Amino acid sequence: MGGAEAVPDEVKIRDSAPAPFTDSTLGIDVAVNSTGTPRNRLVVVGDSLSHGFQSGAIFHTDLSYPAIIAWELGCYDDFRFPTYPAYGGIPFNIEYLIAELEQHFGSHLSWWELPLALYRLRQHLAEAETWWDKGPGAELPPRRGVNHNLGIYGWDLRDALSRTADTAAAAFRVPEGWQPVPLIRNADAIAAMRVLDSARDESGGGLTPLEAAAALGAEGTEEGDDGDGIETLIVFLGANNALGSVISLTLRWSGEGYDDLREKAAFNVWRPSHFSAELALVADQVRKVRARHVIWATVPHVTIAPIARGVGGKVKPGSRYFRYYTRPWISDRDFNPKEDHPYLTAEDARAIDSAIDQYNESIAATVGAGRKEGRDWRLLDVCGVLERLASRRYIDDPQMKPPQWWTRYELPPDLADLKPEPDTRFFASGAGGRTAGGLVSLDGIHPTTISYGILASEFIKVMVDAGVVFRDVAGAARKDVRVDFRRLIERDSLVSRPPASLSSDVGLIGWFDQRVDVLRRLWVGAG
Repeated sequence: MGGAEAVPDEVKIRDSAPAPFTDSTLGIDVAVNSTGTPRNRLVVVGDSLSHGFQSGAIFHTDLSYPAIIAWELGCYDDFRFPTYPAYGGIPFNIEYLIAELEQHFGSHLSWWELPLALYRLRQHLAEAETWWDKGPGAELPPRRGVNHNLGIYGWDLRDALSRTADTAAAAFRVPEGWQPVPLIRNADAIAAMRVLDSARDESGGGLTPLEAAAALGAEGTEEGDDGDGIETLIVFLGANNALGSVISLTLRWSGEGYDDLREKAAFNVWRPSHFSAELALVADQVRKVRARHVIWATVPHVTIAPIARGVGGKVKPGSRYFRYYTRPWISDRDFNPKEDHPYLTAEDARAIDSAIDQYNESIAATVGAGRKEGRDWRLLDVCGVLERLASRRYIDDPQMKPPQWWTRYELPPDLADLKPEPDTRFFASGAGGRTAGGLVSLDGIHPTTISYGILASEFIKVMVDAGVVFRDVAGAARKDVRVDFRRLIERDSLVSRPPASLSSDVGLIGWFDQRVDVLRRLWVGAG
């Protein structure tokens, strides 16, 4: 397999990652107008990373990084976010299903138990499908105020510009019918409707996430209509303009129709010029939002996600890249590019990363332009943070000579004390507990709860630098603002109570994917 399409000439191929942006202001001073008290302290427009997706599902949205920030900010009780309360959420909670199988079959599946396990898996998924498609899950919660967390999994820049709860409902495309192994039908549309159903204009028409943020910004302040309705707006979009490449392990560069809701489904990596054009439209919408501070996040290098595991060794000493990237449950010994194994090449991975570097240059330029207009727009380089956490790319390779700027990310003490120390490798655990990973959940793409805490910490640093005041339960200003990682460790079931059946070859996840086609079906049509 591998990416067969030629790399567009506009993609500037780079040998090493660029130095991260360390100054959220980009060295451009802005006088912040602090008139009034914003009614909405935190609003987030984003994708699955903001929605709280992990291990293949939206479930614990109370542990998304926006919810963690709201907890530390002292406004959690007033922070509105969608919920997905049953069967491990939607569409397919891998951790939940593994716990279900372990409860019935123990920590090791024998070959003669596989048919029974598959039957049990199908029974559970059929029950979940019924609950979400026709049962209580099909009923949307009563409408209340517009959600503060407007992140929606699978959505890219165009979706944030154009999609609403109404377009999501109209996009139900998977008909009823028997499937050998069912998944919740139209899960991406259901997820979006729960985020945006309460976001409506005066006539009842649906609002896009960016329009919903503008509506929250227009709510005014506690002291009157002067000032901003939002204290901090986070815009974290763009990962889905490249993520499909590592999910499908193919490259399909954007072309004509990249800005069309239907036609863009043919592409999984946007040309930098197309990304920049879409970003400019998003920035125009953000300018309409009355927010005191706006934090724009960069796009992570999606090739670091362990769902595309490097095999075959590095292409040369000191390189960031492996010869091939394939599924984590295909071992180095078994992988053969001449057989029917999906893969990307080192050249593919380098091209994807290089395009993302150009995406991030556009995001930084957008922030710089906003600051020159007198807006307190700030930059958080999430890409740079992940680069410093990349285990197999840098930390595990003694021959790798990182760029001059590279230093290993220092984990908070409570996380560094965990044994083994959490890293970005694919999660593995056995009867004795976790043996590898811990920062990436079981879908090989999204953070665990403790990683969402790291992301929240980075946003909090920027907010504090912007002058945002964090308060304790008594309402007093906090001098030392830190995420409570002990709370998150306890809430992170994957880290604190790991499955006993995930051996180092993560064969069980591969077994799921072979029989349920998890990855393709999780993401088909999402955006």
